[in-house]
Amino acid sequence: MERNGPLLEWTEAAALGARVALTTRHGGISGGPFASLNLGLHVGDDASHVITNRTRAARAFGVELDVLVFAEQVHGANATVVTGVECGRGAHHLGDAVPASDALVTSMPGVPLVMLVADCVPLALFDAEARVLAVVHAGWRGTAAGVVPHTLEVMAGLGGQPGRTLAFVGPGVSPADYQVDAPVVDGLGAAVAPRPLDPGIAPEDGPGHWRVDLKAANRQQLLLAGVPPAQVLDCGLTTADEDFFNDRAARPCGRFGLMAQLLA
Repeated sequence: MERNGPLLEWTEAAALGARVALTTRHGGISGGPFASLNLGLHVGDDASHVITNRTRAARAFGVELDVLVFAEQVHGANATVVTGVECGRGAHHLGDAVPASDALVTSMPGVPLVMLVADCVPLALFDAEARVLAVVHAGWRGTAAGVVPHTLEVMAGLGGQPGRTLAFVGPGVSPADYQVDAPVVDGLGAAVAPRPLDPGIAPEDGPGHWRVDLKAANRQQLLLAGVPPAQVLDCGLTTADEDFFNDRAARPCGRFGLMAQLLA
């Protein structure tokens, strides 16, 4: 990855005709627990600060705020196909974001997609041959609901194939910070049944508790869906890194974004 102002970008995507980048928490105007580049309108930050931050992030990405497409993220598995008609949805107001979607899919160049996170796993999925791109928000509930394989199915409807897809995996919660109980582990296990969870995804951490590697859980689902292991490009970071907001460490906190766009 390369740093570009407040962004971290995957150079592998640019070489194949897309831009995929993470915003960091640096370079904005928000203060307190939202310092400084908070992109979330729903976390209690001053809305005017968030709009300024979003404008800065958009311009660092090479676009204007009014074309970014945001989703109403509900921790589910719905993937919505968007076109140029949706440009600007959710950019200024929560109420007009693409409804009830934890993945956005497009085959149209110039439509920049955004997912917001602060511990959940952000992913971009890109089939360069079919020219199909998606962004995904995978918290534990979305992962348990199969948001990643469902998004790959929606991409297939536009010509995408898992065997050609690159998966760019952004920072998620560190397993060291993510102790969970049985409903979480059971949900993640059900998503890959009848296969067991891969070793290391949910090691025991005392009676009735486990430490979950949410990125590894999504990696297992990618591989089971047919994405080759060499095409899963993990950023190697977690939200314990100081570049990112970390909901487990501090509440309230801001949100950083995964941004992705097909190039013309």
